[in-house]
Amino acid sequence: MATRKPPPRTKTTTPEPVKCGPCGGTGEVARTVRVGRKQRPVGQQAGICLTCLGTGNATD
Repeated sequence: MATRKPPPRTKTTTPEPVKCGPCGGTGEVARTVRVGRKQRPVGQQAGICLTCLGTGNATD
């Protein structure tokens, strides 16, 4: 009896997760830091994205 060849394997592609909107998929957002009586902006501070909680993937 002849042996049979197994069928060729096909590559399965997993869909890429959707990126979070506010952070752009990085998991961090920047907030302007204001100081003084006139509240002038002096720079930006990075923080965790509260929409995706730092994962970078959009939630349903």
